[in-house]
Amino acid sequence: MAGDAKKLQPIIVKKIKKSGHAAHGGAWKIAYADFVTAMMAFFLLMWLLGSTSEGDRKGLSDYFNAPLKVALQGGTGAGASNSILPGGGKDLTERVGQAARGQADDAVKRKMAAQQAAQQVKADAARQDARRIADLRARIEALITNTPKLNEYRSQIRLETTPDGLQIQIVDDQNRPMFDSGSALVKPYMRDILREIGTALNDVENRLSLAGHTDATPYGNGERGYSNWELSADRANASRRELVAAGMPDAKLGRVVGLAASSPLEPATPNAPVNRRITLTVLTREAEERLMGTPPAGDATIASPALSQNAPLSETGLRPMTKGTPP
Repeated sequence: MAGDAKKLQPIIVKKIKKSGHAAHGGAWKIAYADFVTAMMAFFLLMWLLGSTSEGDRKGLSDYFNAPLKVALQGGTGAGASNSILPGGGKDLTERVGQAARGQADDAVKRKMAAQQAAQQVKADAARQDARRIADLRARIEALITNTPKLNEYRSQIRLETTPDGLQIQIVDDQNRPMFDSGSALVKPYMRDILREIGTALNDVENRLSLAGHTDATPYGNGERGYSNWELSADRANASRRELVAAGMPDAKLGRVVGLAASSPLEPATPNAPVNRRITLTVLTREAEERLMGTPPAGDATIASPALSQNAPLSETGLRPMTKGTPP
């Protein structure tokens, strides 16, 4: 019995199962790959920035800033800088590429720089002209004071600094006119004044403008078309010949013009003797460019050197007035 009980005793077997680690998945590999890719792209960008020129970087920037339609349809040469039309070629159907925007920007900058440089040069020239004109005025005033021939007629020589330059005006006096009545025949003392002043202006590099003026009294009855316009032009040309006789180069006189009574010195008294005058202007650079580049304003009659030099005064219509007071 005891043996039977021993046989009937249950046998208990304890089994311990060892399980492996839990599965982690592959998500970390994707994140790591993204990180490595980003680092590679970053270092590649740094290398490109360090190894490319400013122009190349500008081209890349312009490419990404280009309009989408141009970028998509601009052709195989999109991003090229060989077109003068900003934003693309003449036609989107032409596969010739597009103009780089930076090219237009650079052109604008160059244009602005050139304009600023030109303005600076112009300002420097204006300052030099102002100093030169001031020095010349002082020299002319000293010349008038120290030269007996000029000092005697000091009341008839007027100096004025204007925006156009130094204006030297030789005016008529009631008892001492510069020209014979109604003609362009220069009086001896007027000849002395012109030649002395002409000698002083010979070494001035600025060009000159010479104008003749009359008063408002009509010239005779206007026969044969001769009027104060022609008379003032002939007087200006006669004065030009005296300046040339003093040694002044003919090319130094940029303009010789007759203005008749269109610009009186005393508008309130248009027939005053001082309105009959010769005006000699030493031009600034700016005035020279402005005046010489355009024809004289109004109906001013330009004196003709060939006519006045080669023809006797009697043949140019110079004659005493038949009516009124001589201009």
